[in-house]
Amino acid sequence: MNRIKFLILSIATLLFACERDDICAATTSTTPRLVVEFYDVVNTDDLKSVSRLSVYGEGLVTDPETSVHETLVFNTNTNEITLPLLIGNENELNTSRFILEKDTNLRLDEDDATNSNIDIIEISYTTEYVYVSRACGYKSQFIGLSLNVEADSDLWISNIEIVESTVQDEDTVHVRIYH
Repeated sequence: MNRIKFLILSIATLLFACERDDICAATTSTTPRLVVEFYDVVNTDDLKSVSRLSVYGEGLVTDPETSVHETLVFNTNTNEITLPLLIGNENELNTSRFILEKDTNLRLDEDDATNSNIDIIEISYTTEYVYVSRACGYKSQFIGLSLNVEADSDLWISNIEIVESTVQDEDTVHVRIYH
């Protein structure tokens, strides 16, 4: 009788002690991108689409030989974008730069040409690594956001507000840009 109890207990222990396969589920939260929304500079509570917006990541080079920046958004009317921040050493100040081009000029003939307007934003932050699981490893989150617009003679970005200074998910708007 003791052998049967021992056998049943051993089988039950094996069944309940087994772990799932070490596969990171697609629904598991990974390193988040920075969520940016665009607002009307006059009516600051109103979302306002940027016309024909293109966004390029500096340092996100698609072709090392030509140093072409990676295109993240191209010629889109939108009031929200997500930007991938460069992951640096933990607890060190890191910087990501993005080129935001409003009214992207697609025409090469001068009769239909419009003047696009380029502003460059620089985002500084500290990277922090967060353990997710054995299967998924670590993800990064970004803390202490600060943001600057590079000065030029024709800025289309009027103001920037950091809504959430820690980027730990993509469910929250982190930055508002007024134009």
